[in-house]
Amino acid sequence: MSTVSREEHPETPPYALTVASTDSGGGAGITADVKTMNRLGVYAGCAVVSVTAQHTRGVERTHVLPAEEVAAQVDAVREDFDIGAVKTGMLATEAGIDATVSGLSEYDGPVVVDPVMVSTAGDVLLEPTAIDAYDRLFELATLLTPNADEAAELTGVHPDSPEATVEAATALIDRGADAVLLKGGHVDTGEEVRDTLVTGDDSYTYVTDRVETDRTHGSGCTLSSAIAARLAHGDALETAVERGINFTQAALTRPADVGRGPGSVNHLVETEFEFDTVERSTIGD
Repeated sequence: MSTVSREEHPETPPYALTVASTDSGGGAGITADVKTMNRLGVYAGCAVVSVTAQHTRGVERTHVLPAEEVAAQVDAVREDFDIGAVKTGMLATEAGIDATVSGLSEYDGPVVVDPVMVSTAGDVLLEPTAIDAYDRLFELATLLTPNADEAAELTGVHPDSPEATVEAATALIDRGADAVLLKGGHVDTGEEVRDTLVTGDDSYTYVTDRVETDRTHGSGCTLSSAIAARLAHGDALETAVERGINFTQAALTRPADVGRGPGSVNHLVETEFEFDTVERSTIGD
């Protein structure tokens, strides 16, 4: 049998980094991020901010790592890998946010910030005193992906209408972000979900059919990491968002029946863009 060296068959997949917290159950957090990125053809690295004892029914315990350990993980990855995109998730504390900002201060690629505050099951995942610290991270953000509740907490504007949605997103851009994808899953818009992307110049709506399921654990992590994966592939922001929504729609439509709780989205859904159900238009069309 002949020996095959690595130089004869090299592969160089895009690389993305997730800075977030673990979910021991596998449905959300870093586990969801890595599975999603891998599923979309991206080699994923991770920097762990906190460790949670978690399952499909909720969060039992959280242990936050020292800030210097978080920064060290980010530094180690940044010094060795060509990072195509970064995604941040549950950062837990002000110290966790500051460590992430410090680690990414010399990185100039796309950064997707999912401002995680509360889990799908209703568990608080961010110290209230840390909310204002997000401004320092927003300044590095290519894209923010808040849901309606997070946007209301951050801006004081509840995005329950197209006008209020743009107002809330614009307020977040004014605080430093390049663009905001305001997710519409928590807003009652009937049988449709309307996600709104606001950039410095344009605003778009992405419309999908609402999936009637309670197996939504990990959906926010999946969307933000899917967008980061597509940015690592080199997609333009609007395309990365559209493909990320498509992938998440597929993961919701074919969920994973795991655990004794509601279950989880399926990060291993078979076909990447089979569910090509997103309608994109500019605001006002």
